[in-house]
Amino acid sequence: MTTHIPFVKGHGTENDFILVPDPDGSMGDILAGHVVRRLTDRYAGIGADGLIRVVRTAAAPDVAALADRAEWFMDYRNADGSLAEMCGNGVRVMARYLFDHGLAGDASELAVATRGGVRAVRAEPDGQYTVEMGPATQPVAGGAAAGARGVPEDAEPAVEVILGRRSWPAVPVAVPNPHAVVFLDDEPSAAASFGETKEGRAGASEAAGPDHGVFLDGHLGDLGLLAAVPSFRPEPVFPDGANVEFVVSRGDRHIALRVWERGVGETRSCGTGVCAAAWAAMRRDGEAAATYTVDVPGGRLVVTERADGQLLLTGPAELGVQGTIAV
Repeated sequence: MTTHIPFVKGHGTENDFILVPDPDGSMGDILAGHVVRRLTDRYAGIGADGLIRVVRTAAAPDVAALADRAEWFMDYRNADGSLAEMCGNGVRVMARYLFDHGLAGDASELAVATRGGVRAVRAEPDGQYTVEMGPATQPVAGGAAAGARGVPEDAEPAVEVILGRRSWPAVPVAVPNPHAVVFLDDEPSAAASFGETKEGRAGASEAAGPDHGVFLDGHLGDLGLLAAVPSFRPEPVFPDGANVEFVVSRGDRHIALRVWERGVGETRSCGTGVCAAAWAAMRRDGEAAATYTVDVPGGRLVVTERADGQLLLTGPAELGVQGTIAV
C-alpha cells in the first residue's frame, strides 16, 4: 500500500535534512530504516544527510517521560536509517520549522527533546539560532567518561583514527554522541595540494560561504579520501562507531574542520562535531569558558562554553522546498 508522506527540506550550514511533520506519532512505524535510506538517497529520493521526524514528545514512547519538559521531540535518523542521539544543526532547523509554523508559541525560545536529552533553542534577533548542547565529556576505553566510577579525572584516553594506510592520534569527545577530533597542523601544504593560494584562503575564510577554504593535512592529498570508513584503536572506546573531525587552526580562537559522520559519510557540516572540535581546541589551547569560531565547508558556526560547562552552538537554519512523496 502506498503512503504519501509530507516533508520539508532544510539545512544548517549545508548539513541538510528531511523534516517529516508527524505531530500525533502515526508515522513512526512507516519510517523504517529502508524507507529512510530511500528518502535520503540523493539520486533515487529527496536527498539529505538525515531525516527528522517532528513529533510531539508525548506521542513518542521512547522519550514520553520528557513530555513535561519539551512538547516536541526530534526523532533523528542518519542517512543509513540508524538512530542518532542528537544533531546540533538538525535541532536548529527543526526549531526554525516550529517557530515558522506557529508551533512554538509566542516565545523566542523553546525546548526540544532528543535522545541525548532536552535542548533549549533560542531564535536570535539577527536570524541565527542558538542551541544549548549540554556539556561535553571525554570517554575512555569501554565508553566511560573521565571522572566516571573507577575512571580517574585525569585519565588521558589514547585514541587513534585509522583511514586507509594512515593514522592520527585523536581526542575522544562525547556531545553526547561520540566524536574523535584529529588536529592537523600542515594547513599551508594542504592548501597547496588543493591548488589554493594564501590570498584565496583568507578571502574565502572571511566570506564563510560554500567552499570557503577548509584545508586538511597535505598528506591526505584529495577530498575523496574521506569516502572511506575510519576505524579506531582501541576499538572499545567507540563500541558504536564515532564521527571524526579533521581540524586545522585559523587564528586566535578560530578553527576549521571537515567531518566524517557515522551512518552518513563526509558532510558539509556537523553541529555536534563542531562543538566537539571547539571543546577539544579549548583544552589544547588552555582556554576556559571561551568562544570559538568554527568554519566548515558549508559555512560558519560559533561555539561558546559557559562557566558551568554548557556548550552553546550558534548558526543559521534554513527551510526550503516542501511537498509530499510516496513510499
